[in-house]
Amino acid sequence: MQEASLSEVLRVLLIVLLIYFGFKLIIRWFGPIILRYFLKKVGKKFEQKFSQFDPTAGQQQKQGEVTIDKKPNNKRKSKNDVGEYIDYEEID
Repeated sequence: MQEASLSEVLRVLLIVLLIYFGFKLIIRWFGPIILRYFLKKVGKKFEQKFSQFDPTAGQQQKQGEVTIDKKPNNKRKSKNDVGEYIDYEEID
């Protein structure tokens, strides 16, 4: 059975700490760049998905041109007759 000397333990500990702090430093420098890249990628996918449902998404109007889109009148009138009101008296 081999025994680890103090210098070998310190050497391994130093290597682990250097890797940890090096990784932390790299993430601090390149993290925002990587995050920005993924956010742009997700934003483009979202725009593509949204433009499939909006037919006017790709159309651009000339400056000063006005377009009015009328929404259909879908107001539903309730024909539910709830009956007449009955006033109840409390009995002791």
